[in-house]
Amino acid sequence: MSGKVLMVQGCTSDAGKSLMVTALCRWARRQGLTVAPFKPQNMALNAAVTVDGGEIGRAQAVQAEAAGVAPHSDFNPILLKPHADTGAQVIVHGQAIGQMSAAEYQRYKPQAMQAVLASHRRLLEAFDLLLVEGAGSPAEINLRAHDIANMGYAEAVDCPVLLIADIDRGGVFAHLVGTLDLLSESERARVAGFIINRFRGDIALLMPGLRWLEARSGKPVLGVLPFMPGLHLEAEDALPKLSDTQTQAQLQVVVPALPRISNHNDFDALRAHPQVALQFIPAGQAIPPCDLIILPGSKATCADLAWLRAQGWEAAIARHLRYGGKLIGICGGMQMLGQSIHDPDGLEGVAGRHAGLGYLSIDTVLHKQKRLANVHGCLHLLGKTAPVSGYEIHCGQSRIEGLQPIRLANGEYDGACSSDDQVLGSYLHGLFNAPEALDLLLQWAGLASAQPLDLAALRRASIERLADAVEAHLDTAALKKLMGVPICND
Repeated sequence: MSGKVLMVQGCTSDAGKSLMVTALCRWARRQGLTVAPFKPQNMALNAAVTVDGGEIGRAQAVQAEAAGVAPHSDFNPILLKPHADTGAQVIVHGQAIGQMSAAEYQRYKPQAMQAVLASHRRLLEAFDLLLVEGAGSPAEINLRAHDIANMGYAEAVDCPVLLIADIDRGGVFAHLVGTLDLLSESERARVAGFIINRFRGDIALLMPGLRWLEARSGKPVLGVLPFMPGLHLEAEDALPKLSDTQTQAQLQVVVPALPRISNHNDFDALRAHPQVALQFIPAGQAIPPCDLIILPGSKATCADLAWLRAQGWEAAIARHLRYGGKLIGICGGMQMLGQSIHDPDGLEGVAGRHAGLGYLSIDTVLHKQKRLANVHGCLHLLGKTAPVSGYEIHCGQSRIEGLQPIRLANGEYDGACSSDDQVLGSYLHGLFNAPEALDLLLQWAGLASAQPLDLAALRRASIERLADAVEAHLDTAALKKLMGVPICND
């Protein structure tokens, strides 16, 4: 087995794979290694723009930060962005190649594997260590043929695997033993050990189970990570809790949980702010009284706009504005706030023109070619300015009339404001992340004296906490051996 590649697979989705790879990236960097994160295949609507002008899953961008490197399209060579239950946009090496049904993608997988292996080879030439994240579970029997996300990749490159399970959801021993039992003999052989995640309580009470697990499986338990509340890391895809309120909140914010919501990590700074209560509102639930409504990005803007209307949100938004509330649209959400969305090529279904909500002087035309860019500039609101930075990922080109509140460093403008200063839109993902921009936007929304919050600093501190947990709770000698790091005896 290669000493330059180590893979983390999980018994279930959300077992802690992304978190574990993030932790290991920073810990391995502390050992003096040059490290690259890698996820062969990712299915996520939270994306990041890379230094080479592509897009990858947001979790891999966070892992790149933990490794101390700029995000690159090779870190996530295959990204699937679902637009329906049985279809997705397929992105290869950072660029969209088209839409595929599940059956079409299954036939495409051998080609996808070649793209994965090409990225794998390039990264091995450039870095000491490749830390790889699997997807879902390796024991999905129906997905084993042409697998590129889990053991199919591990077998192809001959790398060891760590298997992680979440004890907080219950059934951790069944998850680990059952997963191992469903693997082939060669796949079981490459599982180098287990990690148990999110443990609460007295570790002594868990020890009999750990001894049984090691005896039953013949595999070592490399450690038990404690439950770690308060981590500020961007989620790979799943929405956070639909209701996440702070008891001392002074500003109430609601976001519709669109069926195809994308880049909901745009609101992480708001969720982390002690004076803000942010709720994602699901289908069938009325909008509660609030100060600010935010329409998020969407993978299928026209379809999600139709959903929003079917939920009664159009009338609710109008009522909210009559009572003096504020409204923001991000990316697809901004397109919804405009006068019209034209889809001449039927990219989102039937070709044609769709009426927007009409709050901003914007007309958008959807095109096949995406705009992918990391940008920075200056936000102008309330007669004040604040630096702002983020990224753009969108297919639409918008013609905007009137005030545009963001001047980018390249001299272009972004976004739109209504004449009554109640409605604001921007293509910029990460609009709330810069501390000064967050403060200005909160003032605009009605929070006169906002406490300062630096989301990037919170994320860096979380990454360091994870690396500290690796050092404190995992078998670091075993990890060094698996990574090919020389072990020095003090």
